[in-house]
Amino acid sequence: MDTFELLGVHRNKKFSPNHIGNDDAIFSLTAQALQRMGCTVSICCEDEFLQKETVEQRFIFTMARQKEVVKKLQDLELAGKVIVNSGFGIEKCFRTNMTKGLVENGIPYPKSFIVPTSYTGNDVFEQLPGKGFWIKRGDFHAIHKEDVTFAASADEAREILREYALRDIPDAVISEHLMGDLVKFYAVRNTDFFYWFYPYANNHHKYADYENINGKSLYYPFDEDALRKAANASAEALDVHVYGGDAIVGKDGRFHIIDLNDWPSFAPCRQDAAESIAQAIFQQFTIAA
Repeated sequence: MDTFELLGVHRNKKFSPNHIGNDDAIFSLTAQALQRMGCTVSICCEDEFLQKETVEQRFIFTMARQKEVVKKLQDLELAGKVIVNSGFGIEKCFRTNMTKGLVENGIPYPKSFIVPTSYTGNDVFEQLPGKGFWIKRGDFHAIHKEDVTFAASADEAREILREYALRDIPDAVISEHLMGDLVKFYAVRNTDFFYWFYPYANNHHKYADYENINGKSLYYPFDEDALRKAANASAEALDVHVYGGDAIVGKDGRFHIIDLNDWPSFAPCRQDAAESIAQAIFQQFTIAA
């Protein structure tokens, strides 16, 4: 078996809203699993990574999200480094990029529009069915609670956009509000590892008041294998190997993926997940070696 000198870059705490300990735990367990596979692992934080004048290791695994770090990862990839998740994949998971990538690849996704935060019109809201809208910052992941906000009316939605603009957020995704069960999943691309659950039933969600908007889980039946395939196709479209996401399952069993994230916490399943993540990382490095 090949062994590798690896650099691990873990996530800055500000990019782990309500999940700092969980993110640290899955990253540490993955590093330990890689060490058991014979790899030599060095660990640094995102800020330390930025300060490095040179990166000696050819193989890097990372949960990083800071934009400057993502850019440096991309530059290193172009120079021949092998990185999981890819810096290009991490960037594709930023909300606007994710929305475009999933829609363009035929993934079931809520009807959505990407608008500048200066948008003050009404036509977008008139084209979205249902009651209410989700307003989501487009340039990045959700860091603050307000970065994903439910608006009961177009006036409320425009006020949220105005607040985004004041925070120098350039664009936003406006999505229809779908009725149904919220399902969360964790997965490793092109492997058998796929874990899904109802986050409200397990008290596992970043922002508890979302449950008041979405309502209690009614446990509508759905095709789990179809969700697994759609999730894997989403990861392929966005070029990430270690990922998770959320879906809404309607009463007719149809589902829509509403979010896909690069390397989430895997909190309810981290022991099993760490082994699968490490094996997937090791496989990608072996292919490239």
